[in-house]
Amino acid sequence: MRIVLVEDNEPLARGIENSLRDQGHAVDWLADGAEADQFLATAGADLAIVDVNLPTFSGFEIVRALRKRGSTIPVILLTARGDLKDRVEGLDAGADDYLVKPFEMAELSARVRALSRRRADLRSGVQTIGAIQFDRSARVLVAPSGSIELPRRELALFECLLDHWGRIVSKEHIADALYGVGSDMEANAVELLISRLRRKLSGTGVTIRTARGLGYLMDDHPE
Repeated sequence: MRIVLVEDNEPLARGIENSLRDQGHAVDWLADGAEADQFLATAGADLAIVDVNLPTFSGFEIVRALRKRGSTIPVILLTARGDLKDRVEGLDAGADDYLVKPFEMAELSARVRALSRRRADLRSGVQTIGAIQFDRSARVLVAPSGSIELPRRELALFECLLDHWGRIVSKEHIADALYGVGSDMEANAVELLISRLRRKLSGTGVTIRTARGLGYLMDDHPE
């Protein structure tokens, strides 16, 4: 899942970022409210974790702007403010959850998982693709021969291609979705993941095609 983290406390942000990356998420970190608002308006995300007290724009303003644009991205607000009126203001602005500092990473991770499941449930329960059944909420793939075990990156790649079913997805978009915008990664990382995923999907009726110079697309048509 691609997560945007907006937090101006660098040590805290780095700790959250490292923990989420260890769980297989792509994380984009921004420390300025106005920059985060612009980033979310153009690049989007699967989920946003936003501090309330930020330079230029507050977390409340970021959430209000998101909802005004019609975005349904789940948002967790982080703040040192524990007053009821502040929690109410954050939820009324359009936040989905509210976590008061200091907190344990285990709790933040649990809330991320809960919002991820809720978003998956809204999109779909179990999808049939070729001979595969994919349970979005459980993130489980089942083929006629049994479960297809995918590491986190390959599973994220599968979801990215599935979300663009039958359409070309650029290598740059895939890299951003898996590793975060501007992440430091080897040039062939996406190709290696594509190759591994292709092998595991072999014989399932699901094909990953290469559009030379453009990117990749997934469909259920034979090569």
